[in-house]
Amino acid sequence: MTTLSMTDRRAIGDRHPELLAGSWRKRLIGWAVGVGIVAYLAFAWWFFSVGAVLAAGNWGIAGTYLADWVSHEVRPQIDFRDDRLDVSYPRFSSYRADRHPEWLSFGEPVATAAAPAANKTSAGSVTARIGRRDTIEITPSNVVVTRGTETLAVAVVPEKSISVEGELPAWATQKAPGEKITVDFGFAGSAQIDADDVKIRHRFLGWENFFFDANSPFWGMSFSQVTGLMVSDERIDPKMSNLALAWDNVVNNAEWQHGDVWLKLAQTIVMAFVGTLFASLLAFPLAFMAARNITRNRLVNQVTKRFFDFLRSVDMLIWALFFTRAFGPGPIAGIAAIFFTDTGTFGKLYSEAIENIDDKQREGMRSVGASPASVQRYGVVPQVLPVLVSQSLYFWESNTRSATIIGAVGAGGIGLKLWEAMRTNSDWENVAYMVLLILIVVFIFDNISTALRHRLIGKKASD
Repeated sequence: MTTLSMTDRRAIGDRHPELLAGSWRKRLIGWAVGVGIVAYLAFAWWFFSVGAVLAAGNWGIAGTYLADWVSHEVRPQIDFRDDRLDVSYPRFSSYRADRHPEWLSFGEPVATAAAPAANKTSAGSVTARIGRRDTIEITPSNVVVTRGTETLAVAVVPEKSISVEGELPAWATQKAPGEKITVDFGFAGSAQIDADDVKIRHRFLGWENFFFDANSPFWGMSFSQVTGLMVSDERIDPKMSNLALAWDNVVNNAEWQHGDVWLKLAQTIVMAFVGTLFASLLAFPLAFMAARNITRNRLVNQVTKRFFDFLRSVDMLIWALFFTRAFGPGPIAGIAAIFFTDTGTFGKLYSEAIENIDDKQREGMRSVGASPASVQRYGVVPQVLPVLVSQSLYFWESNTRSATIIGAVGAGGIGLKLWEAMRTNSDWENVAYMVLLILIVVFIFDNISTALRHRLIGKKASD
């Protein structure tokens, strides 16, 4: 193979300039496209203020939310009184007046003229051990926070003011003098100190009370203890066996609401299946009307296609809002939203598949005197059926995810439960649980649809 020198290349270019003109034009077009893409990205960065959004983002809160997916918090609240401290816990908490976490200790009980509420414990002092070297010591007149080798002392005038003795350490923040102080212990949790109370949030890895809530007789028991009670003849509740009682406690868990979550997940699955099925059944005959090679009437073609465009142009979420107003919140609105949107999408996809068939099979059917219905049944359907089945199965799988989104606007299903858990801003472990269930369902449906494609249209069509 002979290699041309640069002099030879220039000589050839001088004799035949038309050979090199095309390559220069292609290079110029390539550079122009590249510069255009860079200019567009720069414009988008400026127009949407991406830099300012990233700079103003509260990444610390984002990290806390992610941590909440795989952990839980115990949240005691210590209220200041003139001569005592009242300790209470949120609703559905595992802890109460007769049950406290081991990392929380109390001073001598305080005798009061008015007894505290049934869900509160009164004491002269409270000590919270957040870590090996991190503690919060609380009395009615001061709070001392120790983190490592540093100490923060806060003087408290109950229900009036707080003041800091010395400078705030780096792990404590206060927006203005006299306002609440937030103390950060990293992943272990945080605390808010105010003139009215101290709110402690101590974080632990894992999902608390996933099987049995604090009201269950099985709460706090080990797996072997629960198993032993299930097979025991001695009943905890005379009305039912221990096995039935344990299952009832799991399903009706007040914190995780397994029964309601599973019911809403089943509603989501039904919404996706029924909506997709009805859309497929309606779009199939309409697609023959929209296909130009089947229906020769141009008016019918255009009216049918514009009907499909109308159904597709309105997003599924908008249809869900409309039907929620029409039928009220519930799965009927979700089914209708999926049905309307997918009818338009299926109609377009089906009609295009029919228009791209090989007409030789139809001509062969006509040549033997087959009726018009038989021509379509044996000349068209066998050609398009693999494509239609594959598209329908894909949308069935996809609509399971879409049904979750439209459920958040009131169309029923697990989407509504997911939105409720996110709105509380404190139940992110419940959000993680429901997201995990949705992922499992999508994974199962993906495998089911693949198996159906293998069975109905063959391995080659599904690969």
